[in-house]
This record gives sequence, C-alpha cells and structure tokens, in this order.
Amino acid sequence: MKNIRKDLIELMHSGYCAPRIVDIAKKLKESSPTIHYNIKQMEKDKTIRAYKAVFDYAKIDEGLCNYVLLNLDAEEYANPERIGKELASFPQVESVDIISGGWEMLVKVRTKDVDEFYQFVKNVLSRKGIAKTTSLTSLKQLKTEFVGL
Repeated sequence: MKNIRKDLIELMHSGYCAPRIVDIAKKLKESSPTIHYNIKQMEKDKTIRAYKAVFDYAKIDEGLCNYVLLNLDAEEYANPERIGKELASFPQVESVDIISGGWEMLVKVRTKDVDEFYQFVKNVLSRKGIAKTTSLTSLKQLKTEFVGL
C-alpha cells in the first residue's frame, strides 16, 4: 500500500476533515438528516469555518510547541494584520492572535525540535517590523481545540 501519510497530514492541517454524521446523531439522539441539515446551515453562515484533525504532534514531527509574544516596531503598530497575515503563511505557525496587554501579537509555533524552532526565530521572527519577542515553551499539552488529551 502506498504511504501518503505526509500528504494526509498536510491536508488535515488545512481543514480537509469531515464530521461523522452517524456518530453525532447517536451522541445527540437525533436523526442523521437533522444533524446534516444543521451542520450545512452552520457551514453556510460561516459559523463552522473548517474541520481540522487534532494530532498527537510528537508523532508527526511537530512535538515542540512555543507561544511567541511579539512587540511590533512603531511603524508597524498601526497595522498588525499585515505582519500577522505574513506570519500565518508559514507552515510552522498554528495560530496568530492580535492581543492587548503589553504585547501586540501572540503566535503559536509548532516545530520538530528546538533546532528547527531556532531556525524559525532566526529566519522569520528576526524580520523588519518585529521589535521584540518572548518565547514560552509548552512542556505538556493537556487540552487543545477543546479536546482533552
């Protein structure tokens, strides 16, 4: 059998997962058509934006998770979305939030190990427009995407 694991992981990261209507119907004790109709309505009105797999990240070589707090240079402060969207384009970046409280942005970065994270910091986070960073390393994740691990 052909091994397409890497391709599947990439697709599932970007939202190529579907709900299992039959399982949801059993859990909620509702009919499958009722579940299907409601899900389609939520997709239509963009309440549901995507479906994503929740991985055991160590098993897919993304076991190191860092939360990076960013301060922007004064000239970038008025438009944090521009830098945020640029950062979001990197495959190591799981999420980007514009925040308040002394920092302008919170970036969640997943890499294989500390060496790969170092390369990310050196090549991506040292760019013009980012004045200061602080990294917080996750030692053990207990819950993600509303799923207990």
